[in-house]
Amino acid sequence: MPRPAVRHSPFGTTPAGEEVTLWHLASPSGTYAEILTYGGILHTLGVPDVRGRTENVVLSLGTLDQYTKKSPYLGALVGRYANRIAHGRFTLDGVTHRVPANDRGHALHGGPEGFDTRVWRAAPFVDGDSAALRLTLRSPHGDMGFPGTLDVTVTYALDGAGNLSLEYAATTDRPTVLSLAGHAYFNLAADGGDVLDHTLQVDAAGYLPVDATGIPLGPPANAAGTPFDLTEPRRLRDTVLAPADEQLRLAGGGYDHCWTLADAEAPEPRRAARLAAPGGIRVMEVWTTAPGLQVYTANRLDGTLADPAGRPLRRHGAVCLETQHYPDAPNRPAYPTPVLHPAGTARRRTEFRFPHLGAA
Repeated sequence: MPRPAVRHSPFGTTPAGEEVTLWHLASPSGTYAEILTYGGILHTLGVPDVRGRTENVVLSLGTLDQYTKKSPYLGALVGRYANRIAHGRFTLDGVTHRVPANDRGHALHGGPEGFDTRVWRAAPFVDGDSAALRLTLRSPHGDMGFPGTLDVTVTYALDGAGNLSLEYAATTDRPTVLSLAGHAYFNLAADGGDVLDHTLQVDAAGYLPVDATGIPLGPPANAAGTPFDLTEPRRLRDTVLAPADEQLRLAGGGYDHCWTLADAEAPEPRRAARLAAPGGIRVMEVWTTAPGLQVYTANRLDGTLADPAGRPLRRHGAVCLETQHYPDAPNRPAYPTPVLHPAGTARRRTEFRFPHLGAA
């Protein structure tokens, strides 16, 4: 039986002169993952289908230059704060902090120089039947306006069954706010087309309606009777294209919303979502300890970027399932708190499981 394996190769140099490495993790299941030290990007996730054909199921770009110049967070680790902070401003312990606005007047994914633009330190290892890569990053006090020196560790692990996990841990030397997330764009058909014929189920009855700039309007809304009711599997074509739904229109013609999974970080992962390609040739479940799940149907991809095979990345060409805190939670006391104190360690685990591999 094949053993888990880790290898690496150079992937170019950033404009600042930092060398970037591509790490390749291989599982005995036939699944493999490729991760860049630039942005902690999940560059490739090769997953066999029910026929045994292995193809990449995440969107990616061909060169480092493309990632550094114009990537819509493809596969990246985003932080310090995933999603939006209204007007790039929040108050913590009576002090107002400002994060540079980079999305319609708001701070998105940690500001214009978030963790997706950093070169992370990498340490590979093999643990039993898992191939793994531990990434670390230090974010100094005042980085993008956030308080506290933050030490972050994100561990990618690919186990013997072909499941990919991300284990997050972070500590700070003074109170700060934190929401880390992976921003992979999934297309389980791996055919270069759209995902409108994928089915999606989200294990949450509530979601956060937003305004035209992506900021939540208030408390969670009941999704029943709307295109946001995904408590049973629904074909994306039948939901994201609903012509009369104002929320879908405000988000650019699809989902860019947070489903409310829980009111706090959970001690152990529980299922948050199930995504299936047409015909069930690949099935993926998302398990997480996070309180929120942001679903984004790539509404703003416009074909100006292309994947390594030269195929344009187009609108609705993938779906992101980002496990995170609620958007704008630093300004919303009623939301699960994203505050991290020096006495504690922020921890999160997210797993992408592929049950069809076990059935094959």
